[in-house]
Amino acid sequence: MRMTDPLYALYARRLRRQLRDRQRGGRLPEHIGLIMDGNRRWAKQMGMASPSLGHKYGAEHVEEVLSWCEALEIRHVTVFVCSTENLRRRGDAEVAFLMRLIEQVVANKLAGPDARWRVHIAGTLDVLPDSTAHVLKHAVDATRDCATGAHVTLAIGYGGRQEVIDAMRELMTERAEAGESLTDLAASLTAEDLSGHLYTAGRPDPDLVIRTSGEQRLSNFLLWQSAYAELYFCEAYWPAFREVDFLRAVRSFAARQRRYGG
Repeated sequence: MRMTDPLYALYARRLRRQLRDRQRGGRLPEHIGLIMDGNRRWAKQMGMASPSLGHKYGAEHVEEVLSWCEALEIRHVTVFVCSTENLRRRGDAEVAFLMRLIEQVVANKLAGPDARWRVHIAGTLDVLPDSTAHVLKHAVDATRDCATGAHVTLAIGYGGRQEVIDAMRELMTERAEAGESLTDLAASLTAEDLSGHLYTAGRPDPDLVIRTSGEQRLSNFLLWQSAYAELYFCEAYWPAFREVDFLRAVRSFAARQRRYGG
């Protein structure tokens, strides 16, 4: 949703200039997590015939938000696309509509011939329709050699608690196959051991998590990885999330004195 008001454009330029100054001092986030909330409520507010149409506008908005991250040289973004709870609690028709949208956006926007972001997946593909899982796997393969250094992780069929359980299960299996007992594992276990088996292994933890729609909770998103992340809650619904809203969130992060562990 592009804004053409001259005052808006002037304000956005001012914010970008301020952040470029912060960037030179290393004050911008390396990794941003995005909780895209409020699609259905936005559609209702706009008087649309179906709340599901909010998902359409929200999905298409991801590409634009990634361009804002790219302009600030933010190289890692994790987008909370769909939780395991969403898949269980939403109606079959709505879930099917959402999955088709995901397939279209990923195939046409993120995994095209001019892809600028390397795609990663966080979640359990087994809970998704076969067609959706296929598109996501193809996107990962198609962007594997992306040379921009930018990484986007799509959290889909995702739950933070389940991620920790899966990581622990994988770690225990690995150690057992190596002949290590549970007692030995318990005595030597470190946070780094578990982190190496998360869906996001090999990528940095988020510095900043932004949630739209005014809700102030993580909703099972990157629970382990967000232990020391700064949180920013924006009142705008996701489809109405503007560049100035994004820039304000990053400016808020840059102005904070980060504290780890206390």
